[in-house]
Amino acid sequence: MLHRTFALLCVVIGSTTAFAQLPWNALDPDQSTALSFKGNVVRGEAAFVICQGCHRVGALGRLDGSYPRLAGQHAAVIVKQLVDVRSGRRNNPKMLPFADHQALSVQDIADIAVYVQQLPVPPDHGRGDGKDLTQGRRLYERDCAACHGPNGMGDASRFFPRISGQHYRYLVRESQLIRSGERRNANPDMIKAIIHYSDQEIAAVADFVTRLPVSGR
Repeated sequence: MLHRTFALLCVVIGSTTAFAQLPWNALDPDQSTALSFKGNVVRGEAAFVICQGCHRVGALGRLDGSYPRLAGQHAAVIVKQLVDVRSGRRNNPKMLPFADHQALSVQDIADIAVYVQQLPVPPDHGRGDGKDLTQGRRLYERDCAACHGPNGMGDASRFFPRISGQHYRYLVRESQLIRSGERRNANPDMIKAIIHYSDQEIAAVADFVTRLPVSGR
């Protein structure tokens, strides 16, 4: 893994390169190529080493929401998000050095995606205080279930992420970034669904999502 470490150190982490804002679903050659490659779980496990410092062993993420749980996520979603970060379509300066071309090849992305997808999703993720679950359920069923599914499993064919098993604080933060437009690569339908949500409503939906079952695909 020395070549990976060297490549990563060569990235200027503190750079403030400005990316032109791209449409959320703009075609990207790296995405198309990675999706066409057959990923390898063994290679993916080795490539994921550079990710473990933040996302932790087993891709379990962090309870404080600073890094998402990736275990069990659809491979197509992992591919899209990694490519979106390195193309500048998704605004994530902390992630950029790890998704850069110098750190990951397109084959690496395909391999990591299939490795992460097959990881188990234990039911020990972060949750909210449980005080507004009735409201959270109502809003989720009205505005979210059509895309993310009744159990939060998402839809790989449309790049809708699995959100069941995700940490509460991460769900809250990313929803706020999507609402404000700061994330940049959000589906316009998602923005439209939550643009008028209050912080309390975002928290209620996120808390309800954390109570969804983690089993199944």
